[in-house]
Amino acid sequence: MTYTPPDFSDLKIAGEHEAVPREAEVVVCGGGVVGAAVAYHLAEMGWGERTVILEQAKIGGAPTWSSSGLVGVFKPTLAQVRLCQTSMDLIHQLEAQGLSTGWKQCGSLCLARTNDRLTVFRRMKALSISWNIDCKLLTPIEAKDLCPIIRIDDLKGALWIPGDGVGDPYMLCHSLLKSAIAKGVRVYETCSVGTVHSENGTVKSIESSRGIIQCKAFVNCAGFWARQLGLKSNPPVKIPLHPVEHYYLRTKPAPIIDPLMPVVRDQDGHIYFREHEGYIIAGGFEPVAKPAFEDGNAPRTQAERQLPEDWDHFHVLLQQLLHRIPALGNCVVKKLTNAPEAFSPDCKWIVGEAPEIERYYVAAGMKTVGVAASGGVGKAIAELITKKKTSFDMYEIDISRFLGLHNNSKFLRERVSEVPGLHYSLMYPMHEFKTGRNLRMSPIYPKLKEAGAVFGQVMGYERPTWFQPTDNYEGGTPYRIAATNTFGKPPWFDYVASEYEACRESVGLSDYSSFTKLEMWSAGNEVVKTLQYLCSNDVDVPIGSIIHTGMQNEAGGYENDCSLVRLAPNHYMIIAPTIQQTRCKRWIQKHLPKDGSVSLADVTSMYTAICLMGPLSRSLLAELTDQDISPKYFPFFTYKDMDIGFATSVRVMNLTHTGELGYVLYIPNEFALHVYNKIIEAGDTYGVKHVGYYAMRALRVEKFYAFWGQDLDTTTTPLECGRTWRVKFDKGEFIGRDALLKQKEEGVNRMYVQLLLMNHDEDADYWSWGGEPIYRDGKYSGATTTTGYGFTFKQQVCLGFIQNLDENGEPQKVTNEYVLSGFYEVDIGGRLYEAKVHLHSPNLPSKYPDKEREAYHATRDKMVNEPILRVLP
Repeated sequence: MTYTPPDFSDLKIAGEHEAVPREAEVVVCGGGVVGAAVAYHLAEMGWGERTVILEQAKIGGAPTWSSSGLVGVFKPTLAQVRLCQTSMDLIHQLEAQGLSTGWKQCGSLCLARTNDRLTVFRRMKALSISWNIDCKLLTPIEAKDLCPIIRIDDLKGALWIPGDGVGDPYMLCHSLLKSAIAKGVRVYETCSVGTVHSENGTVKSIESSRGIIQCKAFVNCAGFWARQLGLKSNPPVKIPLHPVEHYYLRTKPAPIIDPLMPVVRDQDGHIYFREHEGYIIAGGFEPVAKPAFEDGNAPRTQAERQLPEDWDHFHVLLQQLLHRIPALGNCVVKKLTNAPEAFSPDCKWIVGEAPEIERYYVAAGMKTVGVAASGGVGKAIAELITKKKTSFDMYEIDISRFLGLHNNSKFLRERVSEVPGLHYSLMYPMHEFKTGRNLRMSPIYPKLKEAGAVFGQVMGYERPTWFQPTDNYEGGTPYRIAATNTFGKPPWFDYVASEYEACRESVGLSDYSSFTKLEMWSAGNEVVKTLQYLCSNDVDVPIGSIIHTGMQNEAGGYENDCSLVRLAPNHYMIIAPTIQQTRCKRWIQKHLPKDGSVSLADVTSMYTAICLMGPLSRSLLAELTDQDISPKYFPFFTYKDMDIGFATSVRVMNLTHTGELGYVLYIPNEFALHVYNKIIEAGDTYGVKHVGYYAMRALRVEKFYAFWGQDLDTTTTPLECGRTWRVKFDKGEFIGRDALLKQKEEGVNRMYVQLLLMNHDEDADYWSWGGEPIYRDGKYSGATTTTGYGFTFKQQVCLGFIQNLDENGEPQKVTNEYVLSGFYEVDIGGRLYEAKVHLHSPNLPSKYPDKEREAYHATRDKMVNEPILRVLP
């Protein structure tokens, strides 16, 4: 049989030399399946006649056959699952309308060679109920019944997802464009895009090879060329992508092939294969990929993009294919294709509005799942453009998760050698990249490394995860990269336990330098007015005060969760999560007065932040400064400009982010090493101990502290997570106020809780690592967010949200009484563990109680309806 691609000539596409319109509401660059999906959804929303598609090649390219078209809904996170489920719904809708997509529901069969892979499948099965995915765990024999050609003697089991299938990217693209064109979308092929111009920070016009188009929104769906196109914009838009070589082979028609054969993924062998028109298409994601094109810039034409066969490099995949399908050795290979695919540095899609230019949207980096992602991503972009209430929470794939450093071509080239292999790698908890390291380091990094730091990386910053003194370094590097490599009790447990103990009983020292640090100021009180509008808490507080506040969106969700320090009447410092460095700066910039009266600066790289936490931290700090730091003169949640050692102008904050007594010192970089040395010298008396991020995580989970990006996101409101008391409704108008007032009146549909696992053996059982389903009275009611071991509780601790779902799965009102009256269990890989629920921050016992700190509760300030915790010795 011969594959016959759709004929795009039957679409109403502008002639080869026809001029583009001088004006349009939306210009979409990219006529592939993602760009077509954006245009389709815009047309469905009534924007068809206002939308123009420009494609630098012929629409549909020159299709022959492809390994793409796999449509699977199981993705690493719920947000990506929802996008793929939307894509599948769209495929079914188009098929019902008689528009071809090449859809074939053949199911996905995922194979497990190891017990750890089978554990992943069990966790996926547990999640499937909350994610509404039909799947089943199989024995090796049951797997062979579904696909007789596979070898099973080395398998532990399999996961069967019957609703998955395959589609044809060219047919889908054709059908999407056909529908969009019928609703007024205009399409111009062989029309390249040059500079995208902006005015006052917003898209103004685009230059194309056929003329200039004035427009109000631009969508970059240019695939390989998305990064290059972004750099042509004015100002440049950073879209960190780099192509790698991607191999797949096609056999000649073979009698061993069943037309209904499922898509098979043997992730432990890094391979996949499927049937198409009587032959096998097989490929994979090798552990070490080959970056394509020296500078990452893909050539314009398809002919130039085709790379030569490299059987030597493909050999690792071929060996695994022959191992899994012994009969493949008798098949005749028709062709090995080396077609590059573009990957982002964190192996996630890149979607959303560019931080550099308003109304400039990006949908790129779909890797090999363009068909599976396009429908959902297209809808999400269309909703952003039309300012409809979005159906998706996309912060984890939003383009604002990157910094400029991520767009460095040399960094990208090194990183993407590692990224494709993550598709099929065993993703253990707390995964860390091994490439592109030692990029951002605080001035005290060498000292931390000397002290035994094992490093993780966040936003390019090297951050200690735990400390393990040794003279030996693994992997031939002069530093150590964190690794967990288990779903059970982690190898770092005892080290973190010791660090935790220091924070609770003496003094711990932690490097907070990666935190986002911004400053805002004005000549008059414009900065106060701006922050009052941006923040839900009251920021008009005495000089020297620290305010913990959310910055809400119109729906009341968290765009940012931060601490504000009032340095002067019209000068504030903002401390935000590390991952918010681009995102929160963009959010604030969008809401600054247009007259330039308020200034904003990113000072993240100007300060080294050292946190001293623990009951003896005040005594230690007192030895380093001549200033009075007694509670009377330096109370909790205030700031002072201090001399520390011989250093001056150190901004000392009387707070920690984990609930312990302590201080965060924001030190000008030139003084950082001196201050660190003074702390270590004086700290010897107090048993000061270095502390990494994992201990900080354990402390805050036990204290019931929510963090943005882990527990809070753009759909979570303060009322849902127990922070209503931080919202000052009577201060005047602020973003999200109306939505929060409405929710306050109607009640919440989910509630943030803390769960203690009661029958869990931390030594023998698998651990909760986040995302596990929560059951109330035997019925699914939510999922965990952040989890950890409570070293004071001596139990596993899970944070998460409880819902009250009716028989149709619709959330109903949730009250304190509802939450406290239930019997709870947490599903960890198919096993249910009984859990005790808490609604309020617990009082943890300590040898050195501090009344000021114990009176403060980060979650639900007033202790009602729940006894104070007492932990027995």
